[in-house]
Amino acid sequence: MKNVEGKVAFITGGASGMGLGMARAFAKAGMKVMIGDIEAEPAKKAADELKGKGLDAASVQVDVSKLESVQAAADTTIDTFGKVHVVCNNAGIAVGGYSETCNMRNWNWVVDVNLWGVVYGLQAFVPKILEQDEGGHVVSTASMAGMVGLRGAGPYNATKFAVVGMMETFAADHRKHNIEASVLCPGIVATNIGHSGRNRPEEYGGVVQPSEKDRTAEMLAQGLDPDIVGDLVLEAIQENQFYIFTDPSLKHLIETRCERIIAGYDWATNCKSLKGAKQAGGLPG
Repeated sequence: MKNVEGKVAFITGGASGMGLGMARAFAKAGMKVMIGDIEAEPAKKAADELKGKGLDAASVQVDVSKLESVQAAADTTIDTFGKVHVVCNNAGIAVGGYSETCNMRNWNWVVDVNLWGVVYGLQAFVPKILEQDEGGHVVSTASMAGMVGLRGAGPYNATKFAVVGMMETFAADHRKHNIEASVLCPGIVATNIGHSGRNRPEEYGGVVQPSEKDRTAEMLAQGLDPDIVGDLVLEAIQENQFYIFTDPSLKHLIETRCERIIAGYDWATNCKSLKGAKQAGGLPG
């Protein structure tokens, strides 16, 4: 999508961090921006900031863990701007812990936001983009934790790996439909995801403060400026770049993982159990 001027973008988690960075970058490029966030007042404040600069923006409260809430936000976007072309499934939360011992309420919370939030974004917006027949672009925020397993973050890793796989499939599914796709895999960015517990609903156990032993927020504070990430996402949309990485210095982690995967195939080639076994070859689809 080389020319984004006049196009309409919807962003979840748009009131702060990378979402706000995207909103600022998109609006400066001449796009109309709907800022969605679970926190209504910060979302309105973010939209007012852009409108104060003469840019086109609005806000809507949205809980991405609820399909009906995302569908309502999609309707509000269409009612406000007439169309939608770019969707950023960016809202996310951080939950640490081992997969086998993490509290099930936290497991449900992180899956409902980080995984179902992306699914609901696709379900609510993509049919509208297809119906318009003007093309579009979907960006979903995963993480480097969707590329390499980070110790002590089993539930978070699971959701982010799922987002990467979902978007790889989405890109293949819509290659002929004039809908482009990207998956954002940031490293350390200066966001407030370390304080995700401030918005944990009662159904998942209610508001919780970070543990004094948790150094996530402290580390994030030293991270990349989220406005730079916003510029990066805009550039990726304009150049139809699928994988969006924010820290090129982490490339070695991907290389190490790929080496381990290849080593696994080499082992399979030489293992006794598969010698002479009949194989179908290929994969469905």
